[in-house]
Amino acid sequence: MKYFKILTIVLFSSVLTFYSCNDKPKTPEQETVKTKEVTSPNATTNKTPKDTGKVWHYTCSKGCEGGSAAVGNCGNCGSLLAHNAAFHANDNKTPNASPLINPAVTNSGQNAAGVWHYACGSGCAGGSGTAGACGSCGSALNHNQAYHQ
Repeated sequence: MKYFKILTIVLFSSVLTFYSCNDKPKTPEQETVKTKEVTSPNATTNKTPKDTGKVWHYTCSKGCEGGSAAVGNCGNCGSLLAHNAAFHANDNKTPNASPLINPAVTNSGQNAAGVWHYACGSGCAGGSGTAGACGSCGSALNHNQAYHQ
């Protein structure tokens, strides 16, 4: 009986040790996540003028006439617009009607109050719109903080 208790304790300890020393790394199973596209019922389409030669980026999945430049709902039947792969193969893309050109900015160097952006550190009259040398004495022009006020 005395050995039975000791033998039970040793057996229990060895079983516990063998099961706890498992060398297999536990990796969690990767779950696949399915995404679902959600659209609001009041989604509007970007309407553009109808053009017979135009290939729409998004067209109606039910085959309605027309399309849209952005994802949304069909203006005729209300179903979700599908991506049109032919849009990317079309070489005749409509360019902007006029290119975006910024007008040239003329900077006289003086603000509305008549203060120069750069002034001579020696106190000479006048100044300049850019950093450089004074036209009178040749010293370097300093930034005038009063120009920005």
